[in-house]
This record gives sequence, C-alpha cells and structure tokens, in this order.
Amino acid sequence: MPDAVIFDMDGVLIDSEPLHYETDIVILKQIGLEKESSYLDRFVGMTNPEMWQQIADENKLDIDIEDILNTQIRLKLELLWKLNFSAIDGIVDLIRKIYSKNTVIGVASSSSEIFIENVLKKIDLGKYITSYVSGENVPKGKPAPDIYIHIADVLGVNPEKCIAIEDSHHGVVAAKTAGMKVVGYRNINSGDQDLSSADMVIDDFVKLALRYNDGFEMFV
Repeated sequence: MPDAVIFDMDGVLIDSEPLHYETDIVILKQIGLEKESSYLDRFVGMTNPEMWQQIADENKLDIDIEDILNTQIRLKLELLWKLNFSAIDGIVDLIRKIYSKNTVIGVASSSSEIFIENVLKKIDLGKYITSYVSGENVPKGKPAPDIYIHIADVLGVNPEKCIAIEDSHHGVVAAKTAGMKVVGYRNINSGDQDLSSADMVIDDFVKLALRYNDGFEMFV
C-alpha cells in the first residue's frame, strides 16, 4: 500500500480545464492577444503567475500580472459557482476507497489556495483530504518537483512511497522528479498532453476505483 495518494485537482478531481480556458481566452483578448484555446495547452499544470509571466515575456507585453491574477480568480470563481460542476466520474468512489484503507490523501494543485478551497467545497471532497498545497506557494511550480516534495513533507510521508495522479505533462514530470509513482489520467479537456513518462495511463476513474482493491500494489 502507498503511504499517501496525492491528486492534482484541475482535470483530475474536477473537469475544470474548460473553465480555465474560457477565462484565460477572455483575459488574452483584454490584453490584445487573439488566440485559439489550443494556445493554452502547453500551460496546463503551470501556476497562473508563471503562465502569465511567460505569455508577457514571449509577446513583449508590459502588463500588470497581479491585476490579471485578480481578474482571473474573480472570473473563475464566478463560473465555478454558476455552472453545474461535480467531481469527475469515479473520483468520489476512488477517494472513498483510499480513505477507507486509512491511506493519507493530499492535493497538489497549481491553482491558487482560494480556488482549491472553493473546488473542494463545491464537489464536497474536503472531508477526505488531509492537506493540500498550491503551486503558487512553493519556489517553482510544475514541472519542477517543489510542490510534490512539499506536500509529502506536509503529510509526513516519503515521496517514494506516494502515488500521484496527474492529467498534465508538467504534473507528471513534477511528480516523477520528486520520486513518486504516477498515474496519468488522459482527460480530453486538458489538451493533447504527453503522459508517456507516467507509470500507468488511464482514461477512466471508474475502472481505477474498481482496481484500487489491491491498493496500487503494482507500484509499491
């Protein structure tokens, strides 16, 4: 059995990537950039400050990143509570099975703390989560391993005895670099992500929940 199972949030616990894309396309237009949603695929898994700084640098834009972040979180929270979001199929059953085996559960998300808190409240999973960490609160976001090293430290577990579940290339790389085993979840709404370095790639949490009876012993 793993000591802990650590979930990414966006695109894993909740199918929120379309919400992020919609909001970010609006903001891109506001700063004078007309882009297709596919432009954002490479930023999936990155923190918002890092994403907007990279966009500003690449397009030689003089923009107020803090102002953009404030606008972004306001729009995202409005959409989160306005729309009918729920946990991705199979996630609730999977988390309940993990919880029933007294395995620690963590969340390592590149989203801001306030968005993480609101999502966990929206999908009613907070009671199962021991702790969560935002990528905005570590020195470097995904694909750097900082967030996974930090969440393991917060949970009091060895990273090498953890399973991470990720839907993005950046996230898979971050967890692997931290020494964890990784389940890559292929979510079509997260863009064409390269999950090839994951230890296992799935496209259905319902089936994974059924398989969890062995506690992912194929990994540990």
